[in-house]
Amino acid sequence: MPYTQQPPSPTSGPARTYEDDLRLAHVIADQVDAITMSRFKALDLHVERKPDDTPVSDADRSAEEFIRAQLHRARTRDAVVGEEYGAAGSGARRWIVDPIDGTKNFVRGVPVWATLIALADGEQVVMGLVSAPALGRRWWAAKGSGAWTGKSLAAATRMSVSAVGSLSDASFAYSSLSGWEERDKLDGFLDLTRACWRTRGYGDFWSYMLVAEGAADIAAEPELEVYDMAALVPIVTEAGGRFTSLDGTPGPWGGNAVATNGHLHDAAMVYLG
Repeated sequence: MPYTQQPPSPTSGPARTYEDDLRLAHVIADQVDAITMSRFKALDLHVERKPDDTPVSDADRSAEEFIRAQLHRARTRDAVVGEEYGAAGSGARRWIVDPIDGTKNFVRGVPVWATLIALADGEQVVMGLVSAPALGRRWWAAKGSGAWTGKSLAAATRMSVSAVGSLSDASFAYSSLSGWEERDKLDGFLDLTRACWRTRGYGDFWSYMLVAEGAADIAAEPELEVYDMAALVPIVTEAGGRFTSLDGTPGPWGGNAVATNGHLHDAAMVYLG
């Protein structure tokens, strides 16, 4: 199905669209993919440990520096929030960036990592793009335009969440057990895995993209930063799913995440919320 912009509602007046922002995100992602792929499995990759004991590579920093420079030229009035260099600028529109989501995979040569680029307008995330060049995959969505996957705007397939309505038929994707244990939520997590048909530890962005594609039905993590989640939210919701924090608040602002096909959200929250 070709990618097309959705027209504004005739009853609500002119709708604010974010197609130009999405196109910009694609252009930036094309160039960032080249930067990150050139450093993936590089013998001279430089890796350090941050104060929170997570790794950061020279590729993370170079990618975020490039994204910030491009946004500074193209969207001078917008703020930028990134994992490596924090917040800059002010204003209602904020670009939220994770240069490499899945850095631990990146530094070990595992191809499951991605660049996440999101745009928040006020408190609503209105555009998100996930580019995983080592997997040869990209996913994106803008408010009111649906969720898509493909290699470019011109060659894309529209995504939709699954119609699974029972936990006993559901596939549950997660990252690890340790975070649930540290937050005294392991029992509920394990009970949910027992209630589901299938569980797999895909991890990071990929779990949520599988929910948007309809290949998985539930994804959840107990601790995340806003830059880990922002780009994922519109992709899941435009595909027809729900994305909330563990307390049920919609969006990426709660420090954790539960994403589902919508049909299973309340049932999953009984165990995780």
